[in-house]
Amino acid sequence: MGMLPFAILLVAAIVGYMINLQSARAIRADGTKLHSLSGFHGLFSALLVLVPVLTFVLLWLGFEGAVIESLMFASLPTGTLDGLGTGEVQLIGAEIRSIAGGRVFGTPEDWKLAAADRLIAYEAWSDWLLIAAVAALSVALVLFARSRVAPEYRARQQVEKITTGLMIFCATVAIFTTIGIVFALTYETFKFFQMVPLSEFLFGTSWEPQIPIREDQIAAEGAFGAVPVFLGTIVIATIALTVAVPVGLLTAIYLNEFAPHAVRSVIKPILEILAGVPTVVYGFFAILVVAPALRELGADLGLDVASNTALAAGGVMGVMLIPFISSFADDALSAVPQSLRDGALALGATRGEMMMNVLFPAAIPGIVGGVLLAVSRAIGETMIVVMAAGLIARMTINPLDSVTAVTVQIVTLLIGDTAFDSPKTLAAFALGMMLFLATLVINVFALRIVRKYREIYD
Repeated sequence: MGMLPFAILLVAAIVGYMINLQSARAIRADGTKLHSLSGFHGLFSALLVLVPVLTFVLLWLGFEGAVIESLMFASLPTGTLDGLGTGEVQLIGAEIRSIAGGRVFGTPEDWKLAAADRLIAYEAWSDWLLIAAVAALSVALVLFARSRVAPEYRARQQVEKITTGLMIFCATVAIFTTIGIVFALTYETFKFFQMVPLSEFLFGTSWEPQIPIREDQIAAEGAFGAVPVFLGTIVIATIALTVAVPVGLLTAIYLNEFAPHAVRSVIKPILEILAGVPTVVYGFFAILVVAPALRELGADLGLDVASNTALAAGGVMGVMLIPFISSFADDALSAVPQSLRDGALALGATRGEMMMNVLFPAAIPGIVGGVLLAVSRAIGETMIVVMAAGLIARMTINPLDSVTAVTVQIVTLLIGDTAFDSPKTLAAFALGMMLFLATLVINVFALRIVRKYREIYD
């Protein structure tokens, strides 16, 4: 039943479009001149139905869970939640939802079974109310749009107003989403630094966030020196860029200037396919193919190679970044005016000299910007390092050792039954803030380089 409101909305929008379109055409058939084309009258009806009703549905679905949960907790027997903490209340709610979904473990109390039945009833009533509201609102808006079909009605201007409002709304959502992300990271990071000194986090050399997950557990105090984590990230990113930058740039130069058209028409689509491979596939390739191959090669050479190495993760990540850098470099080289190529060749330069002395310097802003964006991509990559890198933080720059990265630790810290008021969990937000600041600085630096060294050619 979850898709039924959207289906009703889509049908209503199509019906409204057809009704207004046919009505406008009927007016034109009588010889009356319309201010706007018939299609704008139909599009006005469709947008008038889609925009407000879809907004209503999304708001309903957004608040439905919280309202139903509050009604469920309010219906519990008096005193059931007295003296319980936030985490315990959340566990009770999760258990009731699990029972309502048919996943019963053990023998739950009778009041939990009754609460689960009420939860099912509340959800059913909510679904039917949403369907009725969507149907009634859609019919009302279709009828209202039909009443506006007239020769003098400015349907085109109304469509443009709705479209402009949608674009402004989308831009506003993007801005406030960014602000919300920054605020959430900042707030949780501030809570973390109230528990752990900033100096220990930034300059400590021991990362062992093994602290009590719940209040009734006993564990070590933990150490939150993030230097080994940052160092592991830098090592993996450096290996990835060592592989990706030269291969990507040379590939772009070859395809842009030296490759025959038949070769370019084959290699370019292959690179685009490589760029579209999911990162989890690269992770499987790293852990199942590259890492065992490195261990066997190390054994043949008498080297001690860890099961999860920075070399495997960084090397596969570099392969993933090759099409990214190659595409940026190829676009930057293609943007150089043909007149510069022809002038260099007319002066007697070879194609290689023309590429290195004319095209490449002229394309440097775009190439450097692409490389720096690839750096931020390498720092923020998750799946490959989670699957192929290690979990233990080590102070080493040896690519054959097992190291950990910021993204690996974020995933590790947020897995499991973890309270969000402990330093262990909040450490993930602190690492996320550091990662966010690092990528932000790199992106800003890339934009400044592009703007500073960009040259405008006639």
